[in-house]
Amino acid sequence: MVGANLKAETMALMDKRAAMETEMNSIVQRLCNPGGPGLSGNLIDSEGFPREDIDIPMVRADRRRLAELKSEHSEITEKINVNIQILHSVRPTARASSTKDSGSEETSLSGAVTSLSASMQTSGFSVTSRPMDVDVVTSIPFAMVDEITESSPAAEDGLQLGDQLVKFGNVEGGDSLLQRLAAEAQSNQGQAVSVQVLRQGAKVDLSVTPRIWQGRGLLGCHFRLV
Repeated sequence: MVGANLKAETMALMDKRAAMETEMNSIVQRLCNPGGPGLSGNLIDSEGFPREDIDIPMVRADRRRLAELKSEHSEITEKINVNIQILHSVRPTARASSTKDSGSEETSLSGAVTSLSASMQTSGFSVTSRPMDVDVVTSIPFAMVDEITESSPAAEDGLQLGDQLVKFGNVEGGDSLLQRLAAEAQSNQGQAVSVQVLRQGAKVDLSVTPRIWQGRGLLGCHFRLV
């Protein structure tokens, strides 16, 4: 029962997180529309007056809601990870007098873990399974594409606004991320870079080639740390 109940709770959390990611992507797209303020752009013009081309109260509300969703998303992800670890570590604590009963208990728990692992794969997780022992590797994004220019190398190679960056070449997290991303692009100019993103909860693998084009930079997009 413990495995089944925990599985149901975790599945519900994953559904809730997926809905939150959909809402977050919608907000990001709304803020980053052409002419929009972006996720952190100024709300005042060059003379220090409120911009007249945007709905400032709505922009502030969207940014505030996005911050709330990000915080809750992090908490839910942590809870999911804890539940998964518990599910994987649970062992039958007592043997029933009947070998058949004991076998049924273990089969039930194993089925719960297998089913949950399959669901995680469709939600942006990579799972490697062994009998009664599952090694879970969670894809944790560290940056988001909050600006991208049409016809840029990034756009032509498949990156989209709102993509959550999990891996860019040898960069997968750590310190000084923006500097390392820039250095990775520079050092691989003209060469394909393996990129992994989360897009609306699904993991997407891309190959992006930093290169000189008519616009600025080698990619033509902007990353914001998350």
